[in-house]
Formats: sequence, C-alpha cells, structure tokens
Amino acid sequence: MSVLDCYALNRRRLLRTFGASAVTALSMPLASGLALAQPVFAQYPFQLGVASGDPWPDGFVIWTRLAPEPFEIGYGMPMAPVEVSWEVAADRGFKTVVAKGTAIAPPELGHSVHVEVGGLESGRDYWYRFAAGKERSLAGRARTAPAIGAAVDRVRFAVAGCQNYENGWYTAYRRLAQDAPDFVFQYGDYIYEGRGNRVWNGPNGPVENVRQHFGSEIYTLDDYRRRYAQYKMDADLQAAHAAAPWWVVWDDHETDNNWAGEIDQDNTDPKLFNLRRQAAAQAYYENMPLRAGSFPAGAAIQIYRRQAYGQLLQLNLLDTRQFRTDQPCGDKMVVCGALDRPEAEMMGARQEKWLIEGLTSSKSTWNVIAQQVMMMDLDRDPGPDVVVNPDSWAGYRTPRARILKAIRDRKVVNPVVLTGDEHQNFAGELQIDGSRPEARPIAPEFVVTSISSGGDGVDQTEQYAKIQAANPQLKFNNSQRGYAICDVTPKTWTTEFKVLDAITRRDGVLTTRKKLVVEAGDPHLAEA
Repeated sequence: MSVLDCYALNRRRLLRTFGASAVTALSMPLASGLALAQPVFAQYPFQLGVASGDPWPDGFVIWTRLAPEPFEIGYGMPMAPVEVSWEVAADRGFKTVVAKGTAIAPPELGHSVHVEVGGLESGRDYWYRFAAGKERSLAGRARTAPAIGAAVDRVRFAVAGCQNYENGWYTAYRRLAQDAPDFVFQYGDYIYEGRGNRVWNGPNGPVENVRQHFGSEIYTLDDYRRRYAQYKMDADLQAAHAAAPWWVVWDDHETDNNWAGEIDQDNTDPKLFNLRRQAAAQAYYENMPLRAGSFPAGAAIQIYRRQAYGQLLQLNLLDTRQFRTDQPCGDKMVVCGALDRPEAEMMGARQEKWLIEGLTSSKSTWNVIAQQVMMMDLDRDPGPDVVVNPDSWAGYRTPRARILKAIRDRKVVNPVVLTGDEHQNFAGELQIDGSRPEARPIAPEFVVTSISSGGDGVDQTEQYAKIQAANPQLKFNNSQRGYAICDVTPKTWTTEFKVLDAITRRDGVLTTRKKLVVEAGDPHLAEA
C-alpha cells in the first residue's frame, strides 16, 4: 500500500503538528502536493531498541517503535505518520543487503513498526536495522526457521519471562544474549502493572527495590505505553531482543494480576475492565514483534499460534488468559471442593480443539506446548490436606484431564510442556493424577524461573523441599532467578536451568544449576 493510500495529510497540517512536538520536521513533496514527515529528532528516536519475532522458513517480523521522549504524553512524537526505512543483510556488517524497504510508523499504533520480511533463505542468520530521518537504530540478529519438512539436526533455544522491573537487574537477559539461541520463548509477564514501590514484602520481610516503576498502577493506553517504555529502555533486555528472534505470549501482568476472561482480581464491572483490556492489548501489540495476524480488535488479540522447525520440533503457543473461566476457591490456595467444575475452561473450546488437532496430526519428532501456567497438579500442602494453586491448570481439573488424556490416548509423539509464572524452576512428569502416578508419565514439564520477579531467591526453600518430597511427580525444584536453554536433537531433549546467585546487584554470577534430559520415545526425566 502506498503512502498516499495510507494517509492524506496536507503540508500545512503536517508542519503545524511537527512544530508542536519534540522534533523539527521537514517534508518531502509528493506528486499530489501531500507530504510525509522527514523528521530531525531532538532526542534519539530508537530508545526502545529493536526486536525480531515469529520466525518462519522464509522470514520473520522486525520491530521498532519511535519514542524520543519515552515517558512524556505523546512520547516526543507528533500526531502524524512517520516513514521508517529498514534493511536486512546476510552479514553483520551489512555488506550484503538482501531486503530493504520503507514502512509507516502511525500515531494510532504508538509509532511502532511491524515489518513482515519474506523471501529469505531458511534456517540461517540475518541482521536488520531501521532508520528515520538521519537517525539509525542499532542492529539486531534474526534467524529464519528451517524449511518445512526439512531434516534438522539441532535446535537450541531459550525460555524466559516474569521480569518485574522493580525486583532486580536484568543480568539474566544479558547472559541469555551471549548464548545466541536460535530463538527465545518468552512465556509472559513482560511488564508488571502495579504502582511504583520503594519497598516490597519479600519472603523474609520488607525488601528495598533496586529500582521503581514510573507512576501509579496502569489503566490507560498512555499508562501502558510508558510502562513498556520503562522496561524496554533497559540495555540488557534490549541486548536479548537484538540477539535472537522471540516467540512471545502474554500471561496476566501485561493486563492485571490473575485476570481471567472478562474478570479481574477486583471484580470490576466487566464493561469497565474490557476498556482496560483493550488498552493492554493495543500496547502489547505496539511493543512486541508480532505479525499483523495478531493485530488487536478491541480487547481481543490473537496470541495462540503454531510453527514447525523442520521435522524436528513443532511449537504450539497458547493463550491461557483470554478464554478461561474464573479461578475456583476465590483464587486462594485453600482446601476447596470446586476444582472439578465440569464447566471450567482454561483456554476455551476453540483453542483446545486447535491444540489437540495440531498435536495429533503433527509429524514432528518433538511436540511442544509452550504456555504460561503450571500443568503439574502439585499439592502445595505437604500435610493431609490437598491444596493447589487455583490459577494454574491444577485449578482447572476438567480441561486439564481432557488435554492430558488426548495426548495419551491419541499417542502424541514426544510431547513436552514449557511453562513459567511460578518464579521458580520446576521439572516434573505429568500424570492425570499426580498423587497416584502411573508407570509411564504422559509428558515432561519444564517450569522456568523468573528473570527478576521475586528478588534474589535461594537454591530451595524449606517449604518447597517438603512439597517436593510430598509430590512424586516433581523431580527438581529451585528458587533462584535465571532462564533455561533447551537443546533439542532427533534423539534427545536437554533442558539446562541457568541461575544467578543474585539479581539485586549488577555482578550476579551465572551457573548451570541442573541439566535434565528426555530420550525420544520415553517421557521420563533423567540427569544429563
């Protein structure tokens, strides 16, 4: 679509709008006498970095967002469209440019740019960058997926999420960037919605935050834009985005803690909460490297999607927030008889059907369910009572059983579940009833700890040592911060849990806490 088709702005309006902003605008006359902004920025416009995402065999999305004054209303940009040029190269030095073009950064989308690059070679690295006016962004590395049906010897990717800005530094993201994975699966909680706090109530009493959120709890589109800007200005997070393409899904904190469908934690009128959801969905799209297929419509946004990596791996990314019913038990970890509600939904009938059909028809060696909340039905009370986390799949026993039975009965090949949310590392073997495990588990589940949420942490808390002892399906638990690297071949799946000794100081030391392996054809976990 041409510039003329997209926008009809006369020269007078354009210059008037730019003159009132933080940039000085020149204009480029077009054949009809209309004009498009060619800005000279007073501040660097690429302060939020660059990113790539949703890689497919011949391309990927590349993203940036212009924000010379990220915390200001209007973020230092005029309410007018701005042209952004982009280029993709086969080498880090951009000597061989293989694709280039221009895109429009519209004010309606916070001057974000989502370019779907195609026509590239499969299974290889590329580098990309943007320019606006005389300003140029830093470069990022992207990587295309292998060709459909191709034999693939290895895929090596990272899993990360839960990055509360206030609780610590993003050292884990800097280390992740140095690992240069093929891609990153970000399982959600990219931002946290709460107000800025100097002190938070840690597990052992008050803890001073190393940094604070800007402003109060967020509700409006401008609020969400500023919060994303605060997170994205972190250099370590920018480094992780620039190091590899990301597959992103959201969890609760991108909107509101523990929200479910049209229900928030404060029982706000659903009509009002949907206004907040709409702002959150738009801001999420504006700030993530998502395809146009995820463009929000009101409060709805397409998060669940699928991608194959040759014959080796099929990635099924879920949305466990938009379509779920309310949590049982008042969303509290208490003894409760409402866990078996027959009407309960975790991801809605349509998504559930999509997932089961995709898993059962897959020809891939490994079939991955990449999602947000724990599937293991851990009993969180090591005593005689059964207490579960009602916000996890354990609070939704009916849909959980349907999914696990479908995987078992339809003989899905080598299923693996990847999860976040818990701010801890867990590895376990999924059973229909974890308290009565069968000889052959249905699938392994790897729950990856937070980047920063929860502060420094410890190797294992006394409480969770008891919980692990009381849950035979749980094979590993750790309560430090970090990320995971999954190294996948046709014969084995290896998950390496990487943890930091501290994230409340800049010099945290990264080590490998545990390596666990799954052999193709055998869902049991073993030491690597």
